Amino acid sequence: MKTTIQPIILSGGSGTRLWPFSREAYPKQFLSFTGDNTLFQETVSRVEDMPVDTALMQLKAPVVVCNELHRFLVAEQLRQLGFDECAIILEPIGRNTAPALTLAALQATAHGDDPVLVVMPSDHHIEDVGEFRKRLMSAVLKAAEGSVATFGIVPSKPETGYGYIRKGEALGNESFLLGGFVEKPDAVTATGYLSSGQYLWNSGLFILRASVWLDQIRLHRPDIAEACQKAFAEARCDGNFVRVGKQPFTQCPSDSIDYAVMEKLAAEPGNATSIVFALNAGWSDLGSWSALGEVTPQDENGNVAVGDVFTKDARNSLLYSQHRFLAAVGVSDLIVIETTDAVLVVHKDSAQDVKAITDHLKLSSRKEHIFHAKVHRPWGDFESIDHGERYQVKRLTVKPGASLSSQLHHHRAEHWTVVRGTARVTRGGESFILGENESTFIPLGVEHRLENPGVIPLEIIEVQSGSYLGEDDIVRFEDQYHRIEP
Repeated sequence: MKTTIQPIILSGGSGTRLWPFSREAYPKQFLSFTGDNTLFQETVSRVEDMPVDTALMQLKAPVVVCNELHRFLVAEQLRQLGFDECAIILEPIGRNTAPALTLAALQATAHGDDPVLVVMPSDHHIEDVGEFRKRLMSAVLKAAEGSVATFGIVPSKPETGYGYIRKGEALGNESFLLGGFVEKPDAVTATGYLSSGQYLWNSGLFILRASVWLDQIRLHRPDIAEACQKAFAEARCDGNFVRVGKQPFTQCPSDSIDYAVMEKLAAEPGNATSIVFALNAGWSDLGSWSALGEVTPQDENGNVAVGDVFTKDARNSLLYSQHRFLAAVGVSDLIVIETTDAVLVVHKDSAQDVKAITDHLKLSSRKEHIFHAKVHRPWGDFESIDHGERYQVKRLTVKPGASLSSQLHHHRAEHWTVVRGTARVTRGGESFILGENESTFIPLGVEHRLENPGVIPLEIIEVQSGSYLGEDDIVRFEDQYHRIEP
């Protein structure tokens, strides 16, 4: 019988330490940092071309677990890779990785299969993909026999930002019994771990059969297993989206794979089925701007400069400019990140403290931790380019063949001007076409719809006016993206 390999992509992170690039509505896994593909797409691609012996193994399309807010980002980025039929499990609320993996395992076994799950966070970088695939195949073979496998990253420095795995008895082929997990250490302890040679960085990568995970989560965290089982029993399919029961999943406790199961397996004396494979393949979790600088090409002065950047006597700095000219003169060890609506300046030694900014924004009821200036929607995107009391100007880009929902607004009127492409407008009981430099007016309270019937992107300048201009002033009547609550 063939061994089925089921990649599981966990995509629930928000990447707060990479603010202002990474934000809740468009977090780091959906951004491109190290190549043309996003981190999410790189993760999917790592297992796409694994050297599988097709006579003995079958590689299935990924199952993705993600936040409801990110469902269209996931679907679009999978589509770009040619994966149109992947199951995308939507979490109504974040409950950490143990419940996410439990839902994925239930999905993987829903038709009586028991595949080997290759569980991967969606936001990591691996430089040597060939080495990763080779080590992964060794782990899959062990998992097919019933073992629980994980990867430990061979440490290159005394890192205090990662948890560690302690090696147990050597098994050969740079694999070891799982000796234990330890928390993020201080600098002195991390130095001792490095010099001992007995510790590896915890990668968050796990390989095991679906039935093994379900048995272990039921044994060690029956409360999580029961809540996920109830939520999955209420699941309904919406195209590729799998919507689990909201109420039971909201009641599910939050816990990580490590705490819920893996640490307990490591603590079991004589457990010969929990294995850690040492991986030396240029891995990084890209958990901070400093980490990103370490995997990005540098100039002769140790600077990473991306965008319209000028440097003079600058050293060891990370300089990103998205929209404006950025000049750095006579500085060192700085991180400067410029976007349309925010500028970050931080010393490299404080890169882990960027999360304090997003905490401040939340407490201040601001939006810069949630949205970029350009907000993505399943039909395209919009960007606010000017606003004031009782008015706002936006630039809308609608994908070819896409349409906004049929909707109305109680508090604002809209004026649309086409600057590129062709628009089909439905307003009240009439429908008509607008070409470039043509415009129309949508009165307050009138049902309307905007569509792009063409083959190039449609660009619209929208001028809103009214007493309230919030995005929640939308009453939807029909929507091809199923954004209307049942």
